[in-house]
Amino acid sequence: MKNLRQRKVMLMAIDCAALILACLFAHFLIVFTAGVRFSKETILWNIASFVVCNSISLVAWGTYKKVWRYANIKDLLLCGMSLVTGTIVSFAVLMLTAHMQTVLYLVLSFFIALTFVIGARFMYLYLLSVVNSHIYAARKQRAMIVGGGHACHIILREMLQIESWAYDPVCIVDDDREKIGRSILGINIYGPTEKIPQLCETYGIETIIFAIPSCDDEDRKRILNICSKTNCKVKILPYLHKILFQKQLLSQTKDIQIEDLLGRDPVQFDNVQVDNFIKGKVCMVTGGGGSIGSELCRQIVRYNPKRLVIIDIYENNAYEIQQELIRKYGTQLPLEVRIASVREFAKMKRLFEEYKPDVVFHAAAHKHVPFMEENPDEAVKNNIFGTFNAASLANQYKVKKFVLVSTDKAVNPTNVMGATKRCCEMIMQYMSEITTSTEFVAVRFGNVLGSNGSVIPLFRKQIEEGGPITVTHPDIIRYFMTIPEAVSLILQAGSMAKGGEIFVLDMGEPVKITTLAENLIRLYGKEPYKDIDIKFIGLRPGEKLFEELLMSEEGLKSTLNQKIFIGQQIPVDKVDFVNKIKQLHQIIENEEQDKLIDCLKSLVPTFTPTNETKKINKKSDFEKVMVHN
Repeated sequence: MKNLRQRKVMLMAIDCAALILACLFAHFLIVFTAGVRFSKETILWNIASFVVCNSISLVAWGTYKKVWRYANIKDLLLCGMSLVTGTIVSFAVLMLTAHMQTVLYLVLSFFIALTFVIGARFMYLYLLSVVNSHIYAARKQRAMIVGGGHACHIILREMLQIESWAYDPVCIVDDDREKIGRSILGINIYGPTEKIPQLCETYGIETIIFAIPSCDDEDRKRILNICSKTNCKVKILPYLHKILFQKQLLSQTKDIQIEDLLGRDPVQFDNVQVDNFIKGKVCMVTGGGGSIGSELCRQIVRYNPKRLVIIDIYENNAYEIQQELIRKYGTQLPLEVRIASVREFAKMKRLFEEYKPDVVFHAAAHKHVPFMEENPDEAVKNNIFGTFNAASLANQYKVKKFVLVSTDKAVNPTNVMGATKRCCEMIMQYMSEITTSTEFVAVRFGNVLGSNGSVIPLFRKQIEEGGPITVTHPDIIRYFMTIPEAVSLILQAGSMAKGGEIFVLDMGEPVKITTLAENLIRLYGKEPYKDIDIKFIGLRPGEKLFEELLMSEEGLKSTLNQKIFIGQQIPVDKVDFVNKIKQLHQIIENEEQDKLIDCLKSLVPTFTPTNETKKINKKSDFEKVMVHN
């Protein structure tokens, strides 16, 4: 408020000075052109009358209530009207007091005052713009826009019109030869896109804005890979069909996600088939609060199930997905959330009895490889026997379909987690051979971006903390997919299942983790190994350099979806399998940890544990008592 009053007083003082100068100029013009002279008293009366009347008029018309940095033509006309009013009143005063010089004097004073008053405001606006431009220029980042199309034109217009935007457009890059050498709104177009790193260095670019929303995936990946070789931050417009109908386009740019560089088209699925699979059914999701389980819940509710039952042992995750779904769909959503462990047969039996699910999605599992190497008994209890409990109950209560969430680590496993998941796949095959009511199916895929334990959140956190990024091995590679893709595959597999299949997704080419880390560092505007170091810490216990999606014995069978295949199951001897499961259960019951790995190897013939795999020795009764005390 204090600053506002000061500005008003300053503007009034400037206007008073302008009015006085206008009177003096008018007086001298009349004297020098007409040679007429007036008494000092008359001159003072004319000046005082004109200045006072016009000052009061400017106040009365509300010109000092305007914020002049946002002035428009109406505000300038308001100034003109107030000066007209003030001049007329001044004329009346001078006539009544008999101190009028000439009418010409008032006319000249009016036009000169109008020029000075409005000119003062233009000067104020100009000086303000100069000051602001210097302030904003100091804050703005030098920006390159990739793509010289309609989106680029809109973004440029926004940058140039709205000074507070954080970007200063320097150049445009496009592959269209007809555009290269031209300009848009005064900004030159260069090309092709292969020159992006060179142009960034030449023009000191700090931020690259990818403005081709209609670009196909192949070109998008190619251009973004080129951008990632610079030290610039990269912002990207969404795909054309995802752009909201808003006036401002620049506000819709987002930080580039590392999945934009994976170079694989999003997998499309038959929603009609899934709709028939889910609609009107009671669906149960075990591990429903986890990264895969919660996305399963999000997608299932879109197909109008009769009821969705979420089972999870971790109440925080269960609560979060419950509240998210309630916020989105309201209390009308047929949702049940229960805290339970799949390891507890009796509790799970009560839940199956209460809800009688038509479809079960089994996502509950221990997944962290190093932890399971240190705690193989927990991996066996949760993954193998938890799955056996759920599958047995599904068969007992005649569940129509049971879908297991598996992993590529189940193929030729070198760690306990992978071995237990392979055993889970074998349980699916075993159950499919002994049942006549339930279709059991496994869905196998690679690493999921953004899931709990994914390298991407870890890398981001390490970069934001200043590094280093920790990578296990320079040559380690992995398959990747997004969580929505993984879950869509699970739903699609469930709708296609006939019983006993392992569904495998064509995940494209595997990605080198070191390259992934380097690209992510560059996308933060930093240089790998210089600004952020990459430290190789060695393979963790049970970890492989590369993962596989198929075992050598398995063949591929195509499906209606060209991205989904069925792996041919390896025959399982039912009697031998059950006997070994019983043996494994006895080992767990007796806490014979030293026998656990050997039994697991016998149960899963493709399991070849690494030397680092831990064997937990059974504690003596004395040690147990000491720990208890």
